Amino acid sequence: MTDMIKKIKHLDLDKVFQQLLREERFGSQAEFVDYLTRNGFRHINQSKVSRMLTSYGAVRTRNAKMEMVYCLPAERGVPTAKTTLKSSVLSIETNDWMVVTHTVPGAAPLIARLLDSCGKSEGILGTVAGDDTIFIVPVMGVNSHQLQQSVVSILNSDG
Repeated sequence: MTDMIKKIKHLDLDKVFQQLLREERFGSQAEFVDYLTRNGFRHINQSKVSRMLTSYGAVRTRNAKMEMVYCLPAERGVPTAKTTLKSSVLSIETNDWMVVTHTVPGAAPLIARLLDSCGKSEGILGTVAGDDTIFIVPVMGVNSHQLQQSVVSILNSDG
């Protein structure tokens, strides 16, 4: 397997793992292993899941159904003056019509404001932000995949 394929599979695993933590549905490491194995991830075992939980700072807490589950800690979700915008973004995904960006809680309004300030020249017609989610609509003639690339570029810029 080439290094590039390994990197892509690693990024896919990270993305899926973060989503599982956001969904707050697994209470044991074995449940993560079972789910990931059933969904095509190879070489997943309890120790790898344990390392991933540690790297994300995951904690066990009660979800809305009062079940003990792993989730991302609340303190990770609080942006500070030293937090970069890029580090506050959890995912940037698209469908045929728009781009949806998930952020740590509290970061979406600030990021949406930045994206709105870039405006039509970057392909952004407008944004709607909640606490941790941004809907980004492209201008006419820009497809959602082009807009996604533009958003990634804006958030990766040093300026």
